[in-house]
Amino acid sequence: MKTIAIVAGEVSGDYLAASLIRELKAQIPDIRFYGIAGPQMIEAGCEMHYPAEKLAVMGFAEAIGRLREIYAIRRKFRRYCMENPPDLFIGVDAPDFNLSLEEKLRQAGIKTIHYVSPSVWAWRAERIHKIKRAVDRILTLFPFEAEFYRRNNVPVSYVGHPLADIIPIEPDQQAARESLGLPLDSRIIGVLPGSRKTEVEKIGPIFCKAAAQCKTQNTDLVFAAPMATPAIRAMFEAMLAHLIPEIKVSLYDGQAREVMTASDVIMVASGTATLEALLCKRPMVVAYKMASSTWWYMKRKLIVDRYALPNHLADRDVALELYQEDARPELIAAEVTRLLNSPEEVKQLKHQFTQIHETLRCNASQQAANAVIEVLEQ
Repeated sequence: MKTIAIVAGEVSGDYLAASLIRELKAQIPDIRFYGIAGPQMIEAGCEMHYPAEKLAVMGFAEAIGRLREIYAIRRKFRRYCMENPPDLFIGVDAPDFNLSLEEKLRQAGIKTIHYVSPSVWAWRAERIHKIKRAVDRILTLFPFEAEFYRRNNVPVSYVGHPLADIIPIEPDQQAARESLGLPLDSRIIGVLPGSRKTEVEKIGPIFCKAAAQCKTQNTDLVFAAPMATPAIRAMFEAMLAHLIPEIKVSLYDGQAREVMTASDVIMVASGTATLEALLCKRPMVVAYKMASSTWWYMKRKLIVDRYALPNHLADRDVALELYQEDARPELIAAEVTRLLNSPEEVKQLKHQFTQIHETLRCNASQQAANAVIEVLEQ
């Protein structure tokens, strides 16, 4: 029996890991998985040693209060892997946690794969040296990432993105609205403040105030917001009640894709959700706010002018990006309103988003599973 240790650290990693687990089980029925797992991974058949949400923290300053706990988890899990060596370790995203773990395990003779490239093409490019030491192969979701690794002589497989495989090329807005109980003939704004508590604490209030300003300018608007976890829902409900009690925002447990598809325009925290918005062919405003010290450090390491994935994939600005002091309610509301009143521009955006979607459709989970099997058999 083959055994794979696997670690994911947030909602998007949980989804990717679960899709990979299911595909590998289809090809190797008696394969066993254990690791740091989210609910989707557990449902797919992974034994959980620690819950993935323990690793879901963003930013250096934000992580300080959790470092002792996170280091303890990594140390204990590494010891377990050393004492019970898997045939392969797969780290899914969470690079600050996984790359150090992968490096130690690889030094001990355990094969390693990292699934989802860290953003070395965007910032902290010096991490390429650690990646070389840490992995037997890296699996990338985007073609421009694979080119970067080939130039740097790192074994790589471009697998595409699983979301591009499962999201339809032509999303059905009316069906999404019906399933969510939203009005069919209203203009709907999707509000996605993130999947981590730390980011919702920062950007959530800004999105709430932006929604209020949008409503002032467009009284017919309807707002819908998917919540990643019960804890985030409770946090965001409290924000809404405190900041904009007069405005109704329909909240949903999960169902982010349905909310995006139902929307006319989306305000979204920077991250994987921006890709999902692109695949749902929806115009968006991207915003993010983090601790000042984290942003100061990031700016020193940035090597790109654009950060949001849709802008990288399009190689031009197809979504307004607003970070830190620029992430202001009035700027977000102004762009949402502008997009609502620019049907020709939105039509062109949807056409370009469709072209990008088609390039990312590669049957990603099967491609990733094939790459895993290749490394297992080497």
